[in-house]
Amino acid sequence: MDETTYVCDCCGEEIVITIDISAGRDQDYVEDCPVCCNPMHISLHLDDEGNPDADCRAEQDRF
Repeated sequence: MDETTYVCDCCGEEIVITIDISAGRDQDYVEDCPVCCNPMHISLHLDDEGNPDADCRAEQDRF
């Protein structure tokens, strides 16, 4: 499985996430940071070559 990383807006830790390619090229979901447990909104896009681009921000900052 492919992986990418993001830096948590709340605790500043670099987090590795596994990419589920079967979920499609554009993915949008909420996942708790495994370090500080704050919910993170993750928007993931896979380009034509399958390279990931992840935009992650704290769920409470989304609105």
